[in-house]
Amino acid sequence: MTTRLRRFGLHLLLALLGVLMVGPLYWLFTSSLKQSADIYTFPPVWWPGSLRWDNYPEAWRAAPFADFFVNSAVTTAAGTLLEVTNAVLTAYAFVYLRFPGKRVLFAVLLSALMVPGHVTLLANYLTVADLGWINTYQGIIIPGAASAFGAFLLRQHMLTIPTEIVEAARADGAGHLRILYRVVLPLSRPMLITVTIVSLVGKWNDFIWPLIVTNTDTMRTLPVGLLMLKQADGYVNWGAVMAATVFVVLPVLAVFFVAQRHIVAGLTQGAVKG
Repeated sequence: MTTRLRRFGLHLLLALLGVLMVGPLYWLFTSSLKQSADIYTFPPVWWPGSLRWDNYPEAWRAAPFADFFVNSAVTTAAGTLLEVTNAVLTAYAFVYLRFPGKRVLFAVLLSALMVPGHVTLLANYLTVADLGWINTYQGIIIPGAASAFGAFLLRQHMLTIPTEIVEAARADGAGHLRILYRVVLPLSRPMLITVTIVSLVGKWNDFIWPLIVTNTDTMRTLPVGLLMLKQADGYVNWGAVMAATVFVVLPVLAVFFVAQRHIVAGLTQGAVKG
């Protein structure tokens, strides 16, 4: 009986946590179909009496969302590719190469994990401005092309790969790039997918850096574009804002649902060896 009560309590707790996590998404999607009066009503209207689908085309027309989508897609894809490639090469070097100062450099990598990203905003902005990259794709992408977090996760995972496999490949005459491509990356697939998804979501949702490094509507990304839905007189059409937020959220949710099995496997797959 005690075991059943414990199991019931655990399931109840998990159900409550699930409601807390899904609740904001439910409110977002339902609010995107509400009249303004329903959004401002108290107590809250949990389901709109009449669905206002016009919020979606209204949000799309209120700002150049086609440009926002293109900009977000380009910067996210290119930025994720650069960041993951950099993380893979860095992790491989720390695990399989011998070079002077390796421990010191790894300590620097760990230190970078403890520094908030906003600390480097001014330095990155001044560098990008000196290079003439303000309001360009490279200005948005390049400052985020390295990831201490991704390199650390992949390094910890690569430490769990049996050294015999790598040594056998080396004995067969394989060089570092071939070992990386043929041996290490296939064995690191779950963690590689996890790092890729974390990087992709972070870049898709990034707001501060694209906001300060772009100054025209044609270069804005989706999160920054949400600000343009506010009208000049201070009134906010929250139905349209919620509909525009759905534009931003849906691609991320789709990626998560497709890759969630790999994400869980990557986060639970032995990344604890020092």
